[in-house]
Amino acid sequence: MAEAVPVRCPACLRENGYTAPVFPCACGSPVHPPLDLSAPPIPLTHRTWSDTWVTVRCTTCGRESEWPHPELGCGSCGTVVLIPVHPPEGTGTPAGPAGTSPATAGPDPDSTGPGPAHGRAGGPAGGHTGGSAGSGHGRPAHIPPPPAPPVPRPAFRPVTIRTARDAVATAALYLRWLGFRDVRQPDGRPIPAATVDLRAPGLVAQVDPTTAPAGLRAVECVWLNGLTASATSVYFALAGYTEDARARADDLGIPLFVMDLTGMPQPVNDPADALVGPDA
Repeated sequence: MAEAVPVRCPACLRENGYTAPVFPCACGSPVHPPLDLSAPPIPLTHRTWSDTWVTVRCTTCGRESEWPHPELGCGSCGTVVLIPVHPPEGTGTPAGPAGTSPATAGPDPDSTGPGPAHGRAGGPAGGHTGGSAGSGHGRPAHIPPPPAPPVPRPAFRPVTIRTARDAVATAALYLRWLGFRDVRQPDGRPIPAATVDLRAPGLVAQVDPTTAPAGLRAVECVWLNGLTASATSVYFALAGYTEDARARADDLGIPLFVMDLTGMPQPVNDPADALVGPDA
């Protein structure tokens, strides 16, 4: 766990302790934004979508992903500040297999000499050379190689939910883990008494960070939103669902997920199980 660092409020000059959040990379490794403590915090007077996210590179696999921008509310005057983050360094990772394969593969025909080449060219004239070429390839030319086995999806790493914003961020991370790309949340801090929309190509999701179970109307609203956008509708709730809401979601085929404070979404109906898939 990252250590708390002091952040001075530019309005009242009070120092507040701040601990950088930790997010799960697609490779399964923890990722935390590299704070630039040498730069002064930036007061947040108008929230935009670009201010909400920041690009962070995973130190394990080199993958660059968008994560919530670190911010802090002053405990004395209430000023909200954005904490500067170091941009990803431009260190390219050489593609080992792609870069070395031509070098290693190039000498093989030369090392075997002109025999295989002459054998392929003179195959019709000499049957033994054709047999030698066939055994070298391992299979006839007209038979394609077997498909590569699918890469298993890494386990989802939950993020502890402490605020309504954490609930929305966790739902966005989980949707990305499921394979949805460009998941976006609206501008502005989520209001604890209202649901929050998440959008992605082919997806309309709604997150309910309140402490009351989601009801029938909420499920029907997200279904109508998905119907209008010709997209899949998904619902996340912290406090679960009423019986009427679950029954209606089953009828409409809407995946329902419930999130606990550890940040791990759990499917609660068959459409949600089908969306997650068997390899979750």
